[in-house]
Amino acid sequence: MARIIILGGSFGGLTAALELKRLLGKKAEVTVFCDDDKFVFIPSLPWLAMGSRRAADITLPLKPILERKGITFIHEAAKGVDADASKVISATREVTYDYLVIATGPYLAFEEIAGLGPEKGHTECIFTLDQAERTNKAWNRFIENPGAVVTGSVQGVSCFGPPYEYAFEIDTELRKRKMRHKVPIVFVTSEPYIGHFGIGGLRDSKRMMEDEFARRDIKVIVNTAVEEISPTEVRLKDGTKIPFKLSMLAPAFKGVPAVAHLGNPRGFIPVDAKYRHTKYKNIFCVGVAVAIAPSEQTPVPTGVPKTGYMTQKMAKTASSTIVSDVTGRTPPAEIPIDVVCLMDMGNTAAIMKASPVLPPRQESELKEGIRYKWLKIAFERYYLWKMKHGLSGLP
Repeated sequence: MARIIILGGSFGGLTAALELKRLLGKKAEVTVFCDDDKFVFIPSLPWLAMGSRRAADITLPLKPILERKGITFIHEAAKGVDADASKVISATREVTYDYLVIATGPYLAFEEIAGLGPEKGHTECIFTLDQAERTNKAWNRFIENPGAVVTGSVQGVSCFGPPYEYAFEIDTELRKRKMRHKVPIVFVTSEPYIGHFGIGGLRDSKRMMEDEFARRDIKVIVNTAVEEISPTEVRLKDGTKIPFKLSMLAPAFKGVPAVAHLGNPRGFIPVDAKYRHTKYKNIFCVGVAVAIAPSEQTPVPTGVPKTGYMTQKMAKTASSTIVSDVTGRTPPAEIPIDVVCLMDMGNTAAIMKASPVLPPRQESELKEGIRYKWLKIAFERYYLWKMKHGLSGLP
């Protein structure tokens, strides 16, 4: 029986666990380590931050989902991995494995910029459930006494979508409340141009986003780096100072400490086309923890996003590869990773497709319309239903 350990219980970890057990059955003993006892539908965190979702609407308890499928759930974070001894180390135990799947997600590197972040800084964030709930409280206070808003992404960010959504959702909500004229909004980003998204843009995304921000009267500052943040202003490296009453800035990502030693200088894990570690052949990595080189060098550093859709595709490829190892079957064909993303824009939404994710591309698509907002809502409900019942084999 193959002993398989998975680190993480989000899109990559939960998908990999369910797929491996579904495909291998009694041929595998699957164990999930996770410091969170809930699956969080991360794409809905901007909605939670604005108050249109509650935590209960977008979370699922992990233990019953996994244990119904015969998967062991350990509610602990991994403290380290001894790759040479094939061992995972937590606060209470050491467990050996035949295969390891790293699906830890990112470490949020707030400390890289003075004053960044909700814990020790002066800005909000919407990348975790707790952060989004805190941002919602900040938003409710802000509505009582509004002022300027600064949102966007600092240098090194590789997840640009949520700040875009947050800016559009704030604009839409303020207009509903007849308060938009009271709130200057500035969007700062390390991208070389608006609509770059860390993937070199997509079709006419630059022109589309320029028009959208102009139509909404949101000032945009691109190709910029943040020096520091005080309680009342964002200070850019070029000397520009931008005052704010409410600020939500995305931080750069790094690999989590438990596995960072297995990766590059930023702690991201190098893998081959089937998400197998380039050195340790019994270690796989999926999702944000994977090292993907940008297709171009930008004046201010940007990273490549790894969306939930991409992460699930990676998890299925890695799982199929492990299954082929265990059973002796032919491994899956190598397929370049693609991306499908639904971006909420407050009163509308956009769908973005790219295959492969980085240019040059075989196919790409970018469309805007209210139907894509309804599609995003429907997908949220479908995906939570699918994972609640452990149906990872569904699309």
